[in-house]
Amino acid sequence: MTALVTSGNIARPDDVYDLLLSAHDGLTKEESDALNARLILTLFNHVGDIEVIRQAIALARQ
Repeated sequence: MTALVTSGNIARPDDVYDLLLSAHDGLTKEESDALNARLILTLFNHVGDIEVIRQAIALARQ
């Protein structure tokens, strides 16, 4: 099992945040929610480790 990385691990976090915001430009609430769901599933697939995903969900729920 791999542990969830919770320390800063993004080289350019402001740029990543801007990418996320710009991906939602012009979308309705429903379209934005669907984009978020697809993005989450895509990243879950990339992570691939259900225990890490469980840790991430638990952390996000706090």
